[in-house]
Amino acid sequence: MKMRTVGLGLTAVMLAALVGCGTKPAQEAGEAGEDRLPSGTLQGRWWTWASTEPERTNPVADQDGNACERNQPQDVWFLAGTFGTRAERTCSIPAGVPLAFPLLNRIGEPADCAGFMRMAEGSAVLDGRKIDPETYRGEPIEVRSVADNPVTGRGGSFTTTGCGLWVQLPPLEPGEHTLTIRGRSGDFVTGVDYALTVEAA
Repeated sequence: MKMRTVGLGLTAVMLAALVGCGTKPAQEAGEAGEDRLPSGTLQGRWWTWASTEPERTNPVADQDGNACERNQPQDVWFLAGTFGTRAERTCSIPAGVPLAFPLLNRIGEPADCAGFMRMAEGSAVLDGRKIDPETYRGEPIEVRSVADNPVTGRGGSFTTTGCGLWVQLPPLEPGEHTLTIRGRSGDFVTGVDYALTVEAA
């Protein structure tokens, strides 16, 4: 599938989704298997979530956090990165919901993912503690998007290859948290500084 390049779009999509939060490293979170999504399911659902809003309300284009609550599912809270810029976002998150986000990700042809992942690197720091990501090198995923969205640049359902550096975490404790995410692959560089407030149940 051909995708434009604007951080993510048509001509091989590159989306550095910087977003996340948690209280444990990814390995520890993995021990709570009931909260974790299989990699193909996670990527397909995240790309579908990110491509269901036009640019004005899109969580990837969001600069301050106003769009972070758009279309969130009930069983997981997604965080988004940027199209290759830096952003500072303030978001409120409900208590008791696990979190999932990429440090850096992409969709496109299998060869696009292979080249992208050879250079991919990223980091996430939650409340001063480093979070280790999982590496997804490329697998088929299903994406459903709306027309005129800035993420895939097209509407409808399609199958593509997804890859990236990902984090899944159990629910955060109620209160305030800081999350810093950075990602890079070749010339594409992205970053988000999050101020997160987890609301009491």
